[in-house]
This record gives sequence, C-alpha cells and structure tokens, in this order.
Amino acid sequence: MTQLELAKEGTTSPQMEQVARREGIGAEAIRKGVAKGEIVIPANVNHANLAPCGIGKGLSTKVNANIGTSSDFGNIDTELEKLQAAIDAKADAVMDLSTSDDLQAVRQAIIAASPLPVGSVPIYQAGVEAVTRHGTIVKMTTDELFNAIEEHARDGVDFVTVHCGVTQQAIARLKRQKRVTDVVSRGGSFLMAWMLHNDCENPLYEHFDRLLEIARRYDVTLSLGDGLRPGSLADATDRAQVEELITLGELVQRSREAGVQVMVEGPGHLPINQIEANVQLEKAICNGAPFYVLGPLVTDIAAGYDHITGAIGGAIAAAAGTDFLCYVTPAEHLSIPDTEDVRQGVIASRIAAHAGDIAKGVEGAAQRDRQMSLARKRLDWEKQASLSFDPKRFRSGHDKRATAGEACSMCGQFCAMELAEKYLGIAVARCP
Repeated sequence: MTQLELAKEGTTSPQMEQVARREGIGAEAIRKGVAKGEIVIPANVNHANLAPCGIGKGLSTKVNANIGTSSDFGNIDTELEKLQAAIDAKADAVMDLSTSDDLQAVRQAIIAASPLPVGSVPIYQAGVEAVTRHGTIVKMTTDELFNAIEEHARDGVDFVTVHCGVTQQAIARLKRQKRVTDVVSRGGSFLMAWMLHNDCENPLYEHFDRLLEIARRYDVTLSLGDGLRPGSLADATDRAQVEELITLGELVQRSREAGVQVMVEGPGHLPINQIEANVQLEKAICNGAPFYVLGPLVTDIAAGYDHITGAIGGAIAAAAGTDFLCYVTPAEHLSIPDTEDVRQGVIASRIAAHAGDIAKGVEGAAQRDRQMSLARKRLDWEKQASLSFDPKRFRSGHDKRATAGEACSMCGQFCAMELAEKYLGIAVARCP
C-alpha cells in the first residue's frame, strides 16, 4: 500500500514516524496531513537506504538540488560528487536530470548512494532514446514514454516530474498570446513538439490512469510539472500558465482518489509582487497540494548570481506557504553546475527556506536564531560556527583578520556587545 492509502485507513507507517521525529511534531499529525494530501512522503518501495522526508503543510520548507549529466558534460563520477556536495550542504532531496552517458547507470548509482529522496524526469530518457532509435524526439511512441517511466520507478526513484498539463488546449492558448520566451521547460518542449508534429493529445494526460497505476505500484510521488512555466518576468502568471494549473488541479484530485501521492510544480520567473498570489492560486486550485517551485527568480538580469535571485523569491514563496524549493545555482542560464555551484545553490535556498519557516511559524524554526543571538552575545565563535549554514565559511571569514581581543576585527576594541556588557551589566547567564 502507498503512504496515502495507509494514512487514509488510519495506519501510521514507519516513514510517517521518521518524518514526525525529524520535524519534532506528533506522528498522528503527519498521518492526517498525508491522508488529506497536504503532506507527501516520497518513498519508493525500491529505494533501500532512504531516510524519508515529509513535504507539505506545517512542515519545514524543503530544498531540492538538481544534478545530472548533459550532452556536453558529465558522467557517474561527476554526478556522485555533486550528490555528495548536496548532502554535505544539507539538501533535503536531489533530482537526476541526466540527458547523456548511460542514463540508467547514472540514475542507479545516484539512488544507491543517496539517503535523500531522488527525483527524475523520465521524458528526458524517453526523448534521448527516441533520438537514438528514431532520429528525432517526435517519433517517440507512447509505449516508449511509459516504459521509461516504469524503468525509473522500478529503479527506486521516489518522485517523478510529469508534464501532464501541457494539453492541446493549453498550447492553443500559448499560441494566441505570443510569449516572450515561449516554452523554457525542457520536458514541456519535448511534449509540445511531439504533440504538434503528431497532432495528438499529450499521452501523459490522455493515459493518466496508466501513469497512476505505475506510481501506485511503487509508491512514486507524482510531481505534476509546470511545462508552461514562465521563463521571463514578462510571461509571469499569464493565461497559458494558469490554463495548465487548472488542469493540474483536476489531476491532483484523480491522483488522490487512486491512492497516489502528488505535488504540484510552479514557476519559474515571477515579479516579486506576484509570488504570494501564485502560491495562493496553486493552493486554491489544487486543494492544498504541496507546492514545489523553481526559485522563483525575481529578475531576469542576474546571471551569475541567480542563486541570490532565487533565494529572494524562495524566501517570499516559503513565507506564503510554498512547501518545496528547487535550488537555483550561480550557473543558472550559463552552464551545467559544478560541485561548488551545487553547494552555493543549496545553502542559498536553505537560507530562503528557513526565513520562510520563521515567517509562517513552523515549529522550532526560530529557536536556532535565538541560540545564535545568545552565542553572539557571549562572543562564542565556535557555537556561532556550529549554528551557521556554512561552518567552514564562517570560520574562514572570522579567521581572516587577527584580533586583539574576543571581538571580531570589524569592531575590534569598540565591540557593541562588549561595551554593553561592561557598562550595562547585562549578564548572559541571566538571559532566558
């Protein structure tokens, strides 16, 4: 039985109990959230070494790191290095987006090495294999697509992005409105090309029950992809994006009725003043399904610094109720990320997630900040390092300049904390 089916019948699974301990809340609250579909626990029955994580309402905002090969770079070794960088930086999940090398071998190696939930986009493999087999993506068959999905599920992938909402009706709307950046989703573009060439409906939409059967068998969480997400601020919250979201809301209901866990993906590029509205729209249309966003990026002109752009948007999205942030690295829009890009991307998104958790009152979120403030009051540098998002960088920054006293080199002998302690007599020991 799937986590959703167990929860609906009143059973608290070991995975639910593990999530409850991690979140510091009761297991019954987790079970109820899973039963309602407001929490998902991506946990494929074939992922042996998985440490489950919960995504959804009332839980800490989670962070995903994308890794994977491209047609220009990457192999098993490079992706395992990126996986380790993501784990070390404390990502909550990873996605394998590989499009070259032995795709199954790369995926299986990542799953075997990852205690984190692993996601994938099976249409990438189906598209790559169609080019090899037929010379073009548009000659891919429906069976080939679903065979790829089943292979990913059988290998142990915990959640799959499936662009089920890219329908003929949505494409017709896209054509009428003339976007600036058209379609920026790779999976969405694969499907759109296939649909237009073959004059057929999206097989993931037309044969959605077949997809549900595979997902239920392996307890794979469906991540309903935003194939028409905006790739520029000019296209944000447009009719094509909303058209797709309405379809995804219908598919959320069908998934839940079939006992399949489901979450919904969102944009993308959004002006900062539209982020909260997008979160509220998804929650309303998709009946509280966990929301998973890329960034979102709040400006189009920060290439090289898009981990910052994404963190700004991610903090606002998390505060508004987004449950899952897909990181953005400094390499976004420029190149395939390396291990340092992965590290920076994860940490930037974790900062955003934490800021959002404080704003929405997630249990225990602000306690670490209080501990940091008390450590600063005491000038306890080692405690501050242990509480920071990046202890290594903290220590290297603090040690960069020699100091004559306990304070850092920014203020030296004129440290406000020391002066206040000396003249106001505020003893740290008396702080609650």
